[in-house]
Amino acid sequence: MIRVIVYLLEIIILFVLQTSTFHYFALADIMPNLLLILVVSTAYMRGRTTGLSIGFISGLLIDLVYGDLIGIYAFIYMIIGYFMGYTNKIYSNDDYTFPIIFVAVSDFIYGFFYYIFGFLLRGRLNLFYYMRRIILPEIIYTVAVSVFVYKILHMINNRLDRRINEED
Repeated sequence: MIRVIVYLLEIIILFVLQTSTFHYFALADIMPNLLLILVVSTAYMRGRTTGLSIGFISGLLIDLVYGDLIGIYAFIYMIIGYFMGYTNKIYSNDDYTFPIIFVAVSDFIYGFFYYIFGFLLRGRLNLFYYMRRIILPEIIYTVAVSVFVYKILHMINNRLDRRINEED
């Protein structure tokens, strides 16, 4: 139960940071995707079901606040959380390079799906322009921020694991 409360607090805190504070740190109107970092990190550390759940709740929160259509972000984040949950099998408590690589891959997938649902279906076909102006800068910025955010999320996960093991 405590893990669920911590996950909800992480979602709320990172959502508030992403939507309010990081507007001041936007570079060329690009901001890091903190909730994507949370979804990938949680899926990497805890597995498919947790990644899917965190992805769905995070995406639904974005849909409810900013989305034109309810469910697009929830679907994208949920798919990313589920498939990144497969990487839990190679999870190492000491490794910080794999989650950074997974964040980069997930951000590319997120940007590509967002292009399909947000632009391609509206008749805007210039994928390379969207890739050069939005997807690649966001990947770079998100990866740079994920180094610090993953370290914090990893520390929280380890403390939760220790606390739950001590209670047993």
